[in-house]
Amino acid sequence: MAVVSSSARRLASGLITAVSLAYSVGALLYFLQSPLLGAVAGIALVVVVSLHYLHIRAALRGGRPALFPLTVVLQVAATYLPDLLPDGMSGVTAPLLAGTLLVLLPLPWGGALVGLMMLYEGAALLSFQFPLIVVFLYVVTVPTTGAMTYALVRFVRMAADLEQARAELAEAAVLKERLRISRDLHDGLGRSLTAIALKGDLATRLMERDPGSARNEVAELVRVAREAAQDVRQVARGYRAMSLTGEVHRAVALLESSGVDVRTHLAEVDLPGPAEEALAWAVREGITNVLRHSRATTCTITTSLNGESLRLEVANDGAPASSGPAGGGLTGLAERAAQAGGSCTAAPTGTSGFLLTMEVAA
Repeated sequence: MAVVSSSARRLASGLITAVSLAYSVGALLYFLQSPLLGAVAGIALVVVVSLHYLHIRAALRGGRPALFPLTVVLQVAATYLPDLLPDGMSGVTAPLLAGTLLVLLPLPWGGALVGLMMLYEGAALLSFQFPLIVVFLYVVTVPTTGAMTYALVRFVRMAADLEQARAELAEAAVLKERLRISRDLHDGLGRSLTAIALKGDLATRLMERDPGSARNEVAELVRVAREAAQDVRQVARGYRAMSLTGEVHRAVALLESSGVDVRTHLAEVDLPGPAEEALAWAVREGITNVLRHSRATTCTITTSLNGESLRLEVANDGAPASSGPAGGGLTGLAERAAQAGGSCTAAPTGTSGFLLTMEVAA
């Protein structure tokens, strides 16, 4: 349920109170006629105004009073029972009742009852031989005041709904940004951190028997670390322009430096931005898993046109049959593929291979 701001609720309550007091002036004139009529008018007026305020306050919160519909019955009684006395006063308090009926009852039912009230007020005033213009003006105040009250409540409720919608959109945007950062950090840094760990271990083992190769591995480690730092900056800025070709070139360099034989075959096709970015992320995730989870000696990266779709395959020969991409990585790839109008799957092949496939609209 949308929450009405305190300022809007105070403004609406103030306007309703002002309208109620304005109609009370007519009822107060009964005090000038006789003590009996004055007492009846005073009691009825207090009941009508109090219940009307209670009803509108509840409607502004998007609900109904706790004792509804008893409170509506009491307002109806306080409005029309004084008509049993000479010079009844329902013509003064009926407009307030019209507002109550329209905001608390379903609009068709409330409108029908207000129509009956108009007929009653018109007939009552004509029985006292009021001029037609006076009858018309009195009768028109019933639906007019009711409609104004209904419009005011609806306006405040709509404002509350819009405020809640803005809050929900802002919360959704924050959540989406958090998911983006989490996904980008996993997909982007996973490969780099894995490469850093592998190259650090290799450099340590080569330090004594082959210092030259160890220095080369350390230099490569530094390069990967700088690339990872750049990835972090791009994640923070929300800008990560990636190309499939560029990612394949980086994958080839990283795998070959780790002793993996790489074969590539890329179809020449222009891809829309989201599709190319999704495929680039798939290459990065596939290479991360080659380095992290497998003992691969060869890796193949291919793309091929399949009708109106482009299919990417990243295969390696070193994954055990039970291995596969980390759940978060595969989930992130599936989300990226779906945003590009495609799909992503990953599964073992035979007893020692693994295949990551992504297909997107070309």
